[in-house]
Amino acid sequence: MNVTFCGHAQVVQTKQVEEWLYTTTQGLIEQGATTFYLGGYGAFDNLAASVLRAQKRRYPQVELILVLAYLETAKDISGYDSTVYPPLESVPRRFAISHRNRWMVDAADAVVAYVLHDGGGAAQ
Repeated sequence: MNVTFCGHAQVVQTKQVEEWLYTTTQGLIEQGATTFYLGGYGAFDNLAASVLRAQKRRYPQVELILVLAYLETAKDISGYDSTVYPPLESVPRRFAISHRNRWMVDAADAVVAYVLHDGGGAAQ
């Protein structure tokens, strides 16, 4: 099972969201989730990656994949098992993240979302 995450760049109540993510990801892993697609931008993405790294210590079979929006990136990929670059070559750079996000949702069997308002990319 493939899982991805969508959430706001800013996180309020970080501790509660972290606990929720831990419980949610543990349940998904116990249901057979093995592959987790992560975007690597913003507080929610970083929090999800942190929780999954902790889960990986308990469930070493899980795979954390950083989904890149740009090929030319100086993004730190340590802490991920691998990276993937969706077919975005023909997408204008300013739309790359939204197209990457759409690809992540389409490629997932489950989406874990942290959306508190209807503005921004997380709500889309």
